[in-house]
Amino acid sequence: MPERSDPQRPRLALLMGDVAGVGPEVVARTLETHHQTANLLVVGHPGVLTRALDLVGLNLAVRAVDSPTLDNGDPDLPHIDCWNPTTVDVGDIPAATVDPRCGRAVADWIDSSAAAALEGHVDALVTAPLNKAALAAAGVDVPGHTELLARACHSDSVAMMLYLPPAISPPHGLGVAHVTLHTSIASVPGLLSTGSILERIDLIDGFLRQVGCPAPRIGICALNPHAGEDGLFGDEEQTLIAPAIEKAIAGGINARGPLPADALLRRAVGGEFDGVVAMYHDQGHIALKLVGFDSAVNITLGLPIIRTSPSHGTAFDIAWQGTADPDGMLAAIDTAIRLCQNRPDRQPASQQLQEQED
Repeated sequence: MPERSDPQRPRLALLMGDVAGVGPEVVARTLETHHQTANLLVVGHPGVLTRALDLVGLNLAVRAVDSPTLDNGDPDLPHIDCWNPTTVDVGDIPAATVDPRCGRAVADWIDSSAAAALEGHVDALVTAPLNKAALAAAGVDVPGHTELLARACHSDSVAMMLYLPPAISPPHGLGVAHVTLHTSIASVPGLLSTGSILERIDLIDGFLRQVGCPAPRIGICALNPHAGEDGLFGDEEQTLIAPAIEKAIAGGINARGPLPADALLRRAVGGEFDGVVAMYHDQGHIALKLVGFDSAVNITLGLPIIRTSPSHGTAFDIAWQGTADPDGMLAAIDTAIRLCQNRPDRQPASQQLQEQED
């Protein structure tokens, strides 16, 4: 079993994401700030990381390593370890290019980093953005981080949550979990079920309790305008969403709804709710990104490991120009550190999974 890290200085794997986007730059910009507060490992191409450090003017040597195992040595050492667990060479990919090599490398980095976290070699993953078109071009059959991590961790019930940290939404932050995610609007009604809605209510309630909210107030979005107007604009509120809320309440969760999404999200931002369950991607994303685009953190709920990321994408329009804002990545790292510090002492997740199967 790997040696446990100091919970006050956890081991974080920073995945650089698609190298044609802003990922390498925002990772590089965080290293000066967080080299003291966490034991960091960059997962990606060492040559790309070196170029990114030069771009942002940070004098930090890159040490290529062949293992995710981190030491807890002197935090003042002027180097950063970089692990590149892929056979695909992405060292010469031009900026703002959709390239299948990037998609394949990102998928490999995610799979290997998830395995490292399951084995306890790292405490959390913080992922820079990938490009979904590059992922598809590489033949990867799932659309994004959430689905790749669910498969790598053998997790059947996961949810993407956007989270405004306590500094933006005190005292415990505000989370918005999504029932459906990377799918067309036309497919959403057919993908909803009472069971999937209830799972998301359970997941966000559990997360909020983990970060110190003793009795989370969870608001559940309606699917249709005006919450369906008693079936006039659709009956999913009556047939799918309300039964899930009733079961959540019976299980001791303070859940309310279904409520019209426009009103609910405004009330949540105003402090009336600690968490929200949205029925589809843009229903939750638009409101939270309007409030805190640079500070919202993407967290994957339901995994046996911790994973956070900034809420922005690859931003090809400003890639490798030296102007990318690192605030989203900094918020993701800060949130990962907080989650590591709040997590009780535990054995590696892979051992937990094996015990559950036995």
